[in-house]
Amino acid sequence: MKKISLVALSLAALFFSGCTSKQYFEPKETFSASNVSHSFGSSIVDLSRDGATLKNGQYIGKQGISGIDVGENYRYLSESASYALAANSEGVLKVIDKNTKETVRAIALHIPVVSAGIQNDIITYVLNNNAFGIYEISNNKKIFESRSEETFAIDTRAATPMFIDNLAVMPMLDGKLIIVNPADPENAKVVYISSAKAFNNVMYLSRMDNTMVSATPKTLITLDTEGKNEYRANISEVSVDKGYIYLFTKEGEIKKFNTNLEEIAHNKFKFAHFSASAAFDGKVYALDQQGSLIVLSGDLKKYKIYDLGSVKDPAFITGKKLYKDGDVIELSKLGYN
Repeated sequence: MKKISLVALSLAALFFSGCTSKQYFEPKETFSASNVSHSFGSSIVDLSRDGATLKNGQYIGKQGISGIDVGENYRYLSESASYALAANSEGVLKVIDKNTKETVRAIALHIPVVSAGIQNDIITYVLNNNAFGIYEISNNKKIFESRSEETFAIDTRAATPMFIDNLAVMPMLDGKLIIVNPADPENAKVVYISSAKAFNNVMYLSRMDNTMVSATPKTLITLDTEGKNEYRANISEVSVDKGYIYLFTKEGEIKKFNTNLEEIAHNKFKFAHFSASAAFDGKVYALDQQGSLIVLSGDLKKYKIYDLGSVKDPAFITGKKLYKDGDVIELSKLGYN
């Protein structure tokens, strides 16, 4: 039998110990949330920034579970008061009338759609080759399409294009925001968030009064008439509430900032890995991958932890509710005391 050196044995021991040494968030005390939880009869199979596609073909939007079936092999993207948008892997963007539940347009874009937004008659979209475009529903016409720089890999989270008055803000896959007027698309403006070559797509985009808040997986920015502010971190999620910005990191941190990105408060939950997070009505919610839901006060000082069971499928928070593994949890009924 061949002899194995002590060095080889030591290296093997280090390798196997490294494979099994992953540590998890283990709170000392947890509470039940069963009294504010009930089944919704399906499970989440795909997430977009604005919603989730269910196994039964329906979707969860900002108003909750919709009765509209987006169709086989389609994923929900976003919606307006009149239309819902869904896309498939072949690059077909479907426009569904929410009143009739019928498809009114099936737009062949030929490249898979990463994200899309809609306002009135105008659809804005970003494709996975980092092209962006504008489409007019009533005339069944592509108004404009252009392509930004090549990207090598993207984070699975992708922000939805946003409308500000008559302008469309395109969250690109290479760490840029492109601001374009659909009436004059050739004169677009560019805001740079991050210059990383991979995993640098814009994953969050929102407006808070006169401040635009946006983030890539590594950089958070605010933009207003006074200029741009920047903060770097390993970002899991971003949320805004009552004039403040809440940042959730991959290290289990939750940070509160003002619009100048000055840190107001901070808390850390060792080994926590957040799978869904949000802030609303003066409370902050963070779901760990192992099923611990942390509910905090807006100043991040007080908190209470609820055991929801392990997270098997993607989880999504919208409309003050958490959708997880076929259950919906009424977050507004959970406290931090």
